[in-house]
Amino acid sequence: MKFDDIDLPIHSRDENPFPNIVEVEQRFSGRRVENVEATVRTEMSKLAKADVSGKKIAVAAGSRGIAAIDKVVKATVAALKEMGAEPFIVPAMASHGGATAEGQIGVLADLGITEDLMGAPIRSSMEIIEIGKHPDGMPVFFDKIASQADGVVLCCRVKPHTDFRGEWESGLYKMLAIGLAKHRGAVEIHSRGFQNFHHLIPAAGRIILEKMPILFGVAIVENAYHEPMLIEGVPAVDFEERDKALQAISKQSIARILVPKIDVLVIDELGKDISGSGMDPNVMGRCGTPGIDFGMEHIHRVVVCDLTEATHGNACGIGLADITTRRCAEKIDFGKTYTNLITATVLGGAMLPMVLKHDREAIMIAIMTCNNVTPQTIRLVRIKNTNELTRIHVSEAVLKDIEGRDDLTVLGSPGPIPFNAENNLI
Repeated sequence: MKFDDIDLPIHSRDENPFPNIVEVEQRFSGRRVENVEATVRTEMSKLAKADVSGKKIAVAAGSRGIAAIDKVVKATVAALKEMGAEPFIVPAMASHGGATAEGQIGVLADLGITEDLMGAPIRSSMEIIEIGKHPDGMPVFFDKIASQADGVVLCCRVKPHTDFRGEWESGLYKMLAIGLAKHRGAVEIHSRGFQNFHHLIPAAGRIILEKMPILFGVAIVENAYHEPMLIEGVPAVDFEERDKALQAISKQSIARILVPKIDVLVIDELGKDISGSGMDPNVMGRCGTPGIDFGMEHIHRVVVCDLTEATHGNACGIGLADITTRRCAEKIDFGKTYTNLITATVLGGAMLPMVLKHDREAIMIAIMTCNNVTPQTIRLVRIKNTNELTRIHVSEAVLKDIEGRDDLTVLGSPGPIPFNAENNLI
């Protein structure tokens, strides 16, 4: 879709409305797992009490770009083989991969999970069985192939979700309730709305634990640098307690913008490869689900400048911004974007913000529509995306909040915001 340039009869109150900015390094905890494979094997030893010799064990792997997920799955498969089991891999990714068996195999391959590399067959199907009902009547589904295994082991990440808040968010219960429920199950639970996920997901997870041969989970918690900081083997009997506890740890460990009171947040790029929501609400504080409060300070204006190449036009989450650019808007594949958000039943993320000519105009209008600020007092932060937060840029007004802090270091001296000949950010 093409967007015409709009000549705005608006002039800034200041001859140069832009503040000077400077690069800042943010430092987070560097705790990490040094040897992923060895740690997985150690954690899998907790399964030694279970007799898996000669049994067919399904290893569930999801679609998210989890740090070292290929190593985790491979080590899990190897440990099961050492116990005498016959492991195979099943995709646990709801409707991802185009909601087809072949597409889900392709998603795993993109993550480095193939039959040759893992040393185990991959059995992919969208067939499910109904194994019970939630008290409100919602049917609970489960992958048919996994249901026929002698046991199921999950490999998943535990982290805060982007669309709801609860004691159990993305993690073991969610992989059971949605990932292994495939497309039909995902549609069913999404139809109830994100505002109900906090109780529907654990309730469905408990039913699956009762009815299906779930043995174990290999749970990964990442640090702020997207490295595994903790890998824990969780027996099925401990899913309830440990999934909740690991969620709390993850919420304390994720990357965030460490400076307070932001007037304008400039985000260079948005994409599904960055976050399921295009840009992570856990970083920028805005959520597409009505009524969900992430408990973060309000950012007055959010500018999104572009889409990532890897998002292939899916601009899910663009509606969380106030302003975007013509080059960003013209890359949007509205079919992909609308399909994604219709499935999620959250339409606000597809709403188009104000579309302006280029980055310079977008940032200028964002600044102009903040009240009672000048170039010297505007609190502006620029980030590449919500995944890469080690190096950010801040305006001079923010510097007083950085003095004396161990987790923030100013790199260099303040200077003008860098624009190229096309008036886009450099």
